Formats: sequence, structure tokens, C-alpha cells
Amino acid sequence: MRLYKTVTVFSTLIAVFAVVFGFLLLDAAALGTGLLRRFVRSILAALSLSVSDSLLSGAFAVAGLLSIATGAAVYVLGTRFKAPEMDDESA
Repeated sequence: MRLYKTVTVFSTLIAVFAVVFGFLLLDAAALGTGLLRRFVRSILAALSLSVSDSLLSGAFAVAGLLSIATGAAVYVLGTRFKAPEMDDESA
């Protein structure tokens, strides 16, 4: 049961983090402002790279949707986990 609880807690934690981060990425894609977008812009400027706003917005949107989908997949897989001590007849 200890393994079951550990897997459940950490999979839920990872899933929630991934979904919240996905929404932050979608926010950066939709608004075109915000701390995350400015941070990426400053890193790109430090590397002497210039990226158009539409390409950056598209990249943020795709990354945000992938992060949300990953969070959902981790949550689903985490809820399907069963410990060896768990009885199959009670399900």
C-alpha cells in the first residue's frame, strides 16, 4: 500500500503541475504579454535570435496543449495503478 500511495501522490502532483504550466503557456500564447513570454524573449535576444510573434505564439500554444495532455495522461495512468495488496474482487 505504501507504493500505491506514493505513486498516487506523485502522479497527481505531476499532473496538476503539468496542467497549470500548460495554461500558463496558453496564456503567454494568447495575450502576447506576461512574464513567461518576456523571459523567453530575453533568452532569445541574449542568443541573438529573432523569432516572429506569430511563431512564438504558435510554439507557446502547442507546448501548452501538449503539457495539458501530458498532465491528463499522467493522471489517468496514475489512477489505474494498483498495488499487489489490493484485492481485484473489490473493484
